[in-house]
Amino acid sequence: MKIFRNLLVTFIFFIFGHNSVASNSVETEKKIDLNLYLGKWYEIAAIPQSFQKQCVKNTTAEYGLTDDDMIKVINSCDKNDGSRSVAEGRARVVDKSTNSKLEVTFVKLFDWIFSFGGDYWILKVGENYEYSIVGHPNRKYAWILSRTPALSLEQLERINSVLENNGYDTCLLLMSPQEPGYNKRDKLCEYVNQE
Repeated sequence: MKIFRNLLVTFIFFIFGHNSVASNSVETEKKIDLNLYLGKWYEIAAIPQSFQKQCVKNTTAEYGLTDDDMIKVINSCDKNDGSRSVAEGRARVVDKSTNSKLEVTFVKLFDWIFSFGGDYWILKVGENYEYSIVGHPNRKYAWILSRTPALSLEQLERINSVLENNGYDTCLLLMSPQEPGYNKRDKLCEYVNQE
């Protein structure tokens, strides 16, 4: 059942992740230090996806190096019933000159199947890797990640500008409830423009 769910999730990601909009129109970070990027991240906002529909709060992503030079990905979140949903995947660097373009898959049969994976582009990181903006070249996927459960309004305004400059509709990104942190699913565009 778990393999079927992972196949379905990745298939959906693959179908929606490989159409429309030229990929060269989304600008990624010029250079990512993967050692600084690894570790735990809190989801601050995201464009809602069907494979995350069970997540109601405390969504996190943890990245670590594996023995075969891939990145282990553990995504987890709290569900309505109070239990924790956990999905394990793998990522690999596609653009080794910048380390900002990766592929991620959650499908494993005998080995990890990247042909069912999706693009994971790091658009921008904070100066001290305190936040990360992750997107997809078709702009149907975007996440704001942070080392802490919340970011300042000033940081979110800068992030909102980066996303807008890359052609993302920031009204599609919803704030992600974290404890402690945000507790409502406000639209990012409205949150940063509140008076």
